[in-house]
Amino acid sequence: MFLKHTIQIAVFSAVAIIVGSLNAQQPRVNLDDRLKEILKRYPKADTNGDGVLSREEAVTFNQKRLKRLDEQKKRNKPATPTYADVKYGAHKQQAFDIWLAKPKEKGSLTPLCIYIHGGGFRGGDKGGIRKSIVERFLNEGISFASINYRLTNGGEFPYPIAMHDSARCLQLIRSRAVEWNIDSKKIVCYGGSAGAGISLWLAFNDDRADSKSDDPVARQSTRILGAGTLGGQSTYDMRVFRKWFGVPDLPPHSALIDFYAMQEGETADTPRVAKLAEEASAITHLTRDDPPVYMSYNRPNSKVTIETNQSLWVHHPLLGLKLQEAMRKLNLECIVKAPDIEDDSYEDLYDFLIQKLTKKEG
Repeated sequence: MFLKHTIQIAVFSAVAIIVGSLNAQQPRVNLDDRLKEILKRYPKADTNGDGVLSREEAVTFNQKRLKRLDEQKKRNKPATPTYADVKYGAHKQQAFDIWLAKPKEKGSLTPLCIYIHGGGFRGGDKGGIRKSIVERFLNEGISFASINYRLTNGGEFPYPIAMHDSARCLQLIRSRAVEWNIDSKKIVCYGGSAGAGISLWLAFNDDRADSKSDDPVARQSTRILGAGTLGGQSTYDMRVFRKWFGVPDLPPHSALIDFYAMQEGETADTPRVAKLAEEASAITHLTRDDPPVYMSYNRPNSKVTIETNQSLWVHHPLLGLKLQEAMRKLNLECIVKAPDIEDDSYEDLYDFLIQKLTKKEG
């Protein structure tokens, strides 16, 4: 039943689904509904102006859209990293890029901001970071890293692989702090969606440093000074999602199948899955000594129903508000910003991260 429901509610990019439908021979009624959705969202896709979007028009529009996105990506591509594709493990996805900044003051160390990409733990890449963001940090004398981690790949690399990979990457960077002139005490992490969840997991979990290890990398700390999120999740537990949104029958998010390597017949209530979900959820690890957090959302705090698109509720500001509530009880700083949630404590997420990294000690 779990798999059946997940297949029914799995929602990807509307335009991409149309292209896939041409090959998958999906039912005509479903295709027509999706074409109407695309037309509503992208009126210019109707090139002949007849008010009806054909499959051919959808495919053509998608091809042009992908071409524009590719050109935009090339324009926004940051300058060549100081060190590219640095390996922290044997798998091809266990790599990162790093841009080393010039220190603001001669002879001083540079703080570091680490970006962790999103993509539902199923996709995404470190190369997606925008040029303007990297330059904003470098101009402040802050080094910048963008990291990859092993994707779930149909359940081959489930939780906690992505979290442990990111922690290991952080440790490797710390092990080279002297070589790269990085202040190992001033490191923050941020990311979108899955990368947001990983950043929070790193922020709230116990230090993974093993002081007795023969591996110099493993001896490094995994603690960070602050965490930032874009559309972030404070939980990955469907039982909690349903409780918070007040929707007991909310269909499970499709990404969670591979994330927990779920087998036929398993549900969110299956003991094995429930235990993993609790461990994967950052909010369950929250303690009084945890760092500050900034959570940014581009969607309003609207009501969620059983029909709500999974991409909407999984990036919902309520997930930030719930974490904010829990953090405030511990007198910890947590900023939540959304179209209908104002907070002028910082200019934006990046200002928050920069301020945490450049704040004078004492």
